[in-house]
Amino acid sequence: MDSAEYERKTAARFASFDQDGNGYIDREDFSAAAAAILAEFDTTARCDKGQALYSGAEAFWQGMAGIADVDGDQRVTRGEFVTGAVKRLRDNPERFAEIARPFLHAAIEIAAASDGGDEGVTVGAATRLLRVLGADQEAAERVATALDADGDGIITESETLSAFAVYYTVDGPDTQ
Repeated sequence: MDSAEYERKTAARFASFDQDGNGYIDREDFSAAAAAILAEFDTTARCDKGQALYSGAEAFWQGMAGIADVDGDQRVTRGEFVTGAVKRLRDNPERFAEIARPFLHAAIEIAAASDGGDEGVTVGAATRLLRVLGADQEAAERVATALDADGDGIITESETLSAFAVYYTVDGPDTQ
């Protein structure tokens, strides 16, 4: 991957976390993502699933800050993101997946419940989830379909975690 491609990909990855577009990632970005998911899937913040999502968002933020917030200001700049979240975790994508697991698990539970499922999330619900998190419609459909590796229409949590870790930590073609 050439440096221009790497820069573009890193900028897109950073932007997917910077929900409010203020140039850094902070706790509020993770809370905003949780609120958007709850709104999309008509789930209240006070129910068990809503509380699990907010707890997962906080855990994800703490994990991200722990590996990337070098100066301890409770904000992750683009530079810190590149150094911490991308470069440090490239050698250990499973670590990134573990940081994201509580949030992704809760998001999948909410999306799956919208379709009445309990074994995973449907491709349609995954597409909606990706849209809420900032993917355009075409990319969301393409990624959700690709995540359904066995073609059964259901995306499991392990498929999601694996794809998430690879997307954020491995150089290669972008999925957007």
